[in-house]
Amino acid sequence: MPETMTAGLLGDVMAELAVLEDPKMREANEKRGDDHGVNLSKLRAVAKRLKTQQELARELWATNDTPARLVALLICRPKAFECDELDTMLREARAPKVHDWLVNYVVKKSPHAEDLRVAWTADPDPVVASAGWALTSERVAKKPAGLDLPGLLDTIEAQMKDAPDRLQWAMNHTLAFIGIEHPEHRARALDIGERLEVLKDYPTPPNCTSPFAPIWINEMVSRQATA
Repeated sequence: MPETMTAGLLGDVMAELAVLEDPKMREANEKRGDDHGVNLSKLRAVAKRLKTQQELARELWATNDTPARLVALLICRPKAFECDELDTMLREARAPKVHDWLVNYVVKKSPHAEDLRVAWTADPDPVVASAGWALTSERVAKKPAGLDLPGLLDTIEAQMKDAPDRLQWAMNHTLAFIGIEHPEHRARALDIGERLEVLKDYPTPPNCTSPFAPIWINEMVSRQATA
């Protein structure tokens, strides 16, 4: 698409997102660290209409505007990004929703996912490291071959209790997935969860499963047994 056409479309999309901004929704989102007030169903509708447009996605990302970046992540081609580009994007993605969508909708579909998982897990920035652990959870559940599950449990046991919130949350997911998907490590995963008590008192809505690993593991294993 010619640059002038993309630029005109960029302006149209930004204007549309501005109209969708709801001050009350922004106030609620900001309590979770997300600096936007756009209903995500309406945002998804915008992206669905635009369909896949990689160059527009890059221009939307470059605006540094959270709703624009969320649209960018929905209309991009995940496999079109280079490894270094994804690393830069993650370090720029400080809003939790942008971070989550980037990891789940783009990086997980990238041929660079494993290289980034290894690099990010060891990164000193806890937000970057949390992305590495999110990718690790994905591998624990879907492609565990080659992973050192006892080693992961060692790291979780030593570091999760005192980890910053987002990193702690991601490590807890890995702990739960190990317990759910790998019966041979379930007893140890349950024991670590019980002793560390991470997210034990997390407020959980009715009909939702607690993120406290022992409850989560036992609930999912029970469901698998009755499926």
